[in-house]
Amino acid sequence: MVKTAPAARKKLANSPWLPWLILLGLSLVWGSSFILIKKGLLVFSGTQVGALRIVISALAFLPIFLYRLQRIDWSKLRYFAIVGLCGSGAPAFLFAIAQTHISSSVAGILNSLTPLFTLSLGILLFGSRTGWMKVAGVLLGLVGAVLLILLNRGAGGQTDWGYSLLVILAALCYGISGNTVGAYLKDQSSLTISSVSFVLFGGPALLYLLSTDFVPVMAQGWASWQALGYIAILALVGTVLASLVFFRLIQLTQPVFASTVAYLIPIVAVGWGFVDGELISWGHLLGLGFILSGIYLSRKR
Repeated sequence: MVKTAPAARKKLANSPWLPWLILLGLSLVWGSSFILIKKGLLVFSGTQVGALRIVISALAFLPIFLYRLQRIDWSKLRYFAIVGLCGSGAPAFLFAIAQTHISSSVAGILNSLTPLFTLSLGILLFGSRTGWMKVAGVLLGLVGAVLLILLNRGAGGQTDWGYSLLVILAALCYGISGNTVGAYLKDQSSLTISSVSFVLFGGPALLYLLSTDFVPVMAQGWASWQALGYIAILALVGTVLASLVFFRLIQLTQPVFASTVAYLIPIVAVGWGFVDGELISWGHLLGLGFILSGIYLSRKR
């Protein structure tokens, strides 16, 4: 019985379904993260929410960082720094600041531009090779994402496209981070990548947070602690756990396929809307079909 457990884990790790299961799980977690940001913004500023997300994540990764300190390949420090800045630091601030002026659903939908940036940057800057099937898959998924954007412009509440550009910039950052992991850090464990990346920026984020009115805001009562709880869930589940799984997904597949999780995020947003009593039209289902078809094509070799 003892010997069957490692064999079962190895079988699961080699299963062709594992990347798809990870993709689905990530979409559910990240698709819900925009609501948590929105809840945190009821009390804290956009930059405070971003800083809190990084600080809490860095604290969670600190024991792992210290445990692995002697085994870290510091010759790759610049790549860890790029992943930390583009995959964690900058997006945490960009999304929170953007959501002070746009709805969480619009932010989630615009995030679906990530695979397009991942593919484009991979070809232009990282020497990635790709075929027409992958290009067609990404573009087909993008069509579905654009369709959902158009359908949600009216229902999504406030729509400030100046602040929407911040979300697009965050998607660009994710594209840089994903390609960096795929090109230079594929031999590193996801725990090492995540712990080093977050700890590098945890200190500066904490210093910034303490320079704001964070402490007086926390003294205001239960609402502040409740908002902090939402951000803690966002950091520990939507950032710490999800980043570990995402980096593992890149290692199992390719950056472009891993980044297609961003196509599923709008679907999760539409699902939450349905639960909340919003009308789901045939246009939403058509967009869903485009997105799932795009993911399938982008998986083709």
